[in-house]
Amino acid sequence: MNLVRWAAIALTGTVTSLGTGVVAQDVTLETDRAREALQSASLLLSLDDEAAPQDYVAAARADYRRLLTALYAEGFYGGAVSITLDGTEAANVAPLAAPGSIENVVITVDAGPRFRFGDVAISPLPQGTTLDADLGPRQPARSGEIQEAVSGAIATWRDLGYAKVSVADQSIVARHPENLLNVAVTLDTGPRLRFGELTVTGNRVVSDARIRQIAGLPTGEVFSPDELAAAERRLRRTGTFESVSFTEADQIADGDRLPITALISEAKPRRIGFGIELSSIEGLTLSSYWLHRNFLGGAERFRAEAEVSGIAGETGGIDYSLGANFNRPAVFGPDTDYFLEAQISREDEPEFLIDKIAIETGFSRIISEDLTVRAGVGVLRAREERESETREYTLFTLPLDATLDRRDAPSNARNGYFIDVSATPFISADGDIAGARSFADLRGYVTVGEEERLTFAGRGQVGSILGASVDEAPADFLFYSGGGGTVRGQPYKSLGLETTEGGDEVTTGGTSFIGAQLEARYLFGENLAVVGFYDIGHVGPTATPAEDGEWHAGTGLGVRYNTGIGPIRLDIGTPASGDDAFGAVQVYIGIGQAF
Repeated sequence: MNLVRWAAIALTGTVTSLGTGVVAQDVTLETDRAREALQSASLLLSLDDEAAPQDYVAAARADYRRLLTALYAEGFYGGAVSITLDGTEAANVAPLAAPGSIENVVITVDAGPRFRFGDVAISPLPQGTTLDADLGPRQPARSGEIQEAVSGAIATWRDLGYAKVSVADQSIVARHPENLLNVAVTLDTGPRLRFGELTVTGNRVVSDARIRQIAGLPTGEVFSPDELAAAERRLRRTGTFESVSFTEADQIADGDRLPITALISEAKPRRIGFGIELSSIEGLTLSSYWLHRNFLGGAERFRAEAEVSGIAGETGGIDYSLGANFNRPAVFGPDTDYFLEAQISREDEPEFLIDKIAIETGFSRIISEDLTVRAGVGVLRAREERESETREYTLFTLPLDATLDRRDAPSNARNGYFIDVSATPFISADGDIAGARSFADLRGYVTVGEEERLTFAGRGQVGSILGASVDEAPADFLFYSGGGGTVRGQPYKSLGLETTEGGDEVTTGGTSFIGAQLEARYLFGENLAVVGFYDIGHVGPTATPAEDGEWHAGTGLGVRYNTGIGPIRLDIGTPASGDDAFGAVQVYIGIGQAF
């Protein structure tokens, strides 16, 4: 009965202190060494004005260990910590008996002398590796250096196939008379292991065999953490799986093999999306897609998409396209995918009208996490109307492409770069049309300043058609400049080649193009950014970019508002060259950065 009564009194006192406590007025750190490290480690110094007395008691009791750990990290192993709450040592205050108010908190740290390393031994080390110089004699004995050295040795052994390497014994002795720290760590490497069987769990539709094929884990080969991480990435990039986790077995199997378990969670297979973009000249563009992430039960992706553009625009008639593409991962090895694409389209421009059906198939190869190459064969059938003639043709193509993407965030990059280079040799069925179209798109980003709010972004584009003249090349292979993808502020495809046919001036595309887009983006707060841009473009009559032909430029301002699906973009541009320089305005609205 007395115990129950005491507990009730203690609980009542605690509740009373919760309701009437006064927050601390002053938290003071008194120390002559390692002040910055101690400030970062202390919970007391991080409490805000809303903290109650019991919060200070709890934080103070935790700070003893945290502050000693911070001292060890700086090489002080003989330190003493005292924390007083209105003169009472915090260690002597019961957690449930906090005073009604606390006015002064004093943290006193006597760091003592800084220790230096004496005898340091971490063994065995992999052949050809040595201890870091920071662990050498007379160097400051920071505890973090020991942890990093041991972790580094373990990681190196694992890279060599010793997956079960561990710390077998350790001795860390502080020799106070000499202010030296002796360290001896013994590692048990265990046997060199090979990948054992991959067990798959959690999958519902995709078969175990197909998951193993996509993962590409080299069963029977020497264990490698990099290979394990690569197998996880291969499964994730299919988009079929919501989560992928590989775990190593606790026990080694016969033959020094290490079994691996893949825990899989499949994503919802279907997805639908919509897009909208508006330009004051090009008009309204509407797009939609339907995606199936596991089309045939083997993590295949099937995507059908439709787009209608030029609605209420001033750039000819309405364009449309209806297409589908199929991708099957891990066809010839885990990093080679098969693709099949088909599209029906109409492009109604002031200079030409093309109705086209195209089919393309081939393979894409992931060379590294950021480098992908593609190669295929294609056939297209087109009916093309120009001012000078109407023709029909069938082209055989050999599309080649390489993409290097090292941006930090593809939809809203702030640092890094992107390079895409493509070449498409083509020849008609009757041999009358032959040549090759090449194009390169290069983008770079750098963010500067302590708060990293200012981003400079640049884009360069260069294209060329070899072996075919303006009259011979397909009209939609030719290059134009002007509009959102090239030079903002200038009317859409306003720069081409002017020729005279039958006494009339006719505009066609060129056989070369070179252009640049430059932006400065400044971020206000978390989501709102303003952008200044300047774009230039050149279209030429020869295969050599910037040879003959004409230049034009555009400039303007924009606003970005970041959302979960990418920034909403508004750009207002005006011509910066030509007879109508700064005399007209073009407006562009869309989702995502301009590049």
